[in-house]
Amino acid sequence: MRLVTVAHGTRSPEGNAVARDITGAAGTRLGMPWIASYVELCTPLFSSLSDQPSVLVPLLLSTGHHVRHDLRGARALGPDPLLAVAQAARLEAAGARPGQPVVMVAAGSRDPLATRDQVLAAAYLSEHWGGPVRLATLSGVGRRPVEVVTPDDAVSPYLLAPGHFASRARSESSAAAVVADVIGAHAAVVDLVVSRTVEALADLRSA
Repeated sequence: MRLVTVAHGTRSPEGNAVARDITGAAGTRLGMPWIASYVELCTPLFSSLSDQPSVLVPLLLSTGHHVRHDLRGARALGPDPLLAVAQAARLEAAGARPGQPVVMVAAGSRDPLATRDQVLAAAYLSEHWGGPVRLATLSGVGRRPVEVVTPDDAVSPYLLAPGHFASRARSESSAAAVVADVIGAHAAVVDLVVSRTVEALADLRSA
């Protein structure tokens, strides 16, 4: 049995390395062989992997086209309180004040389930951060960062890795006092992947 994660993929080598770092750390903790794969723009593509016994953990933060169609309806990584832990750590590292108003900037989607997931993710972050969190999106449904972000705000990109959307989140949030880094290979994300893998293995054993 191996651990297979699936990230979106980007033209940024640094961005693709995030998936490998998360998966490698989780696989090492679990004592499992592992492979980080991608939906597009980077190899190995998930669609090209051999059909051998695997636990699939998407590294996609919201339900959307890729989760529903490319990944056989697998459970998206988010929303989850552990992602909020990682986001809060990035905000603190960027110099945001505890409880400072935050705008969470997500990639966005036209899928209503993605909007539901992003709203819940913002609620998790608000609870953990101890302050108000408003949502902005870079595409699809929702208001854009330029419509939402003010000079009093800190911005938390709801994005796993550097790449096109991360660059847009930063440039389109220029009015903010602070723009935090992407979630990245934070220990809390590794914890979440480990937890999802353990749950999947337990489900397989009880089936």
